[in-house]
Amino acid sequence: MARLATLVDGTVGVSAWRLDGRGPQVHLNPDDAFPMASTFKVAVAAAVLAKIDAGELQLSTMVPVPLAMQVDSEVIADRFIHEGLSLSVHNLLEVMLTQSDNTATDVLVAQAGGPAAVTAWLRAQGIEGQRLDRNTRDLLLEFYGVTDAGPLTKARSAELSRDPAFVARRGTPNTAFDTDPRDTSTPRAMSMLLTRLFKGDALSADSTQTLIQIMERCRTCSDRLRGRMPPGTVVADKSGTLGGSVNDVGVVTLPDGSRFAISVFVKASSAPRSERERVIAEIARTVRDLYLLEPPAAQP
Repeated sequence: MARLATLVDGTVGVSAWRLDGRGPQVHLNPDDAFPMASTFKVAVAAAVLAKIDAGELQLSTMVPVPLAMQVDSEVIADRFIHEGLSLSVHNLLEVMLTQSDNTATDVLVAQAGGPAAVTAWLRAQGIEGQRLDRNTRDLLLEFYGVTDAGPLTKARSAELSRDPAFVARRGTPNTAFDTDPRDTSTPRAMSMLLTRLFKGDALSADSTQTLIQIMERCRTCSDRLRGRMPPGTVVADKSGTLGGSVNDVGVVTLPDGSRFAISVFVKASSAPRSERERVIAEIARTVRDLYLLEPPAAQP
């Protein structure tokens, strides 16, 4: 993995282990803080599902999605341009995790009680090294240096895109962003979160299955964790991309039905996005082959 990491500039972080606890753990810079980008949506989904388990929400709860909360992304801001939209919590979770919809994310962050409430839920789960400080809109506006308030609608993004400085920041490293402790996770913390979620230690059985099934339907960034997997491999993941950060985190199922959690982060990299994605794919395949080919030692 260290050799693969040299194929791009910047810093690569990895934490992976089998969910059954057998065999070796695999780490590269596991306790460095990395900008989560959209991988933070896993924690948001979990915090919302915890509210469902507590009886404070239901999957069928209809939530208003006002234009003022729109954040440019593929689904809601692209297709629903008029006031009057409401979506169920279940549908908001679906588009947030499968298509990384930013509007759905900020609506769900509010339903969870705000970024601080999501971080508090993580701490209650014993997850250190991961924190959420801003919703998507506030994070993006600060990243792009936009100081005036207002929704980050598709039209607004198109207007900003005429500014060369805005465009230049999209896929390039940003030192202030890469060193900001806010909205970051260590690879170890993210894999710990995935482990608790997929083993059913954090949520009810129904909520656990809801989360897993949605993450298995992820449509974004198929060239990352999934990119070098054999056809038919089941991967439940969530990607994230912003500036010099390209990430993917998730759980991979091996042919015998056992699973491993893996979090791969790349930050402060100016390499082409395709190269960063290739490194993630190669690392994920390397870990998969390790667990497939090396018989796991029995735990004492």
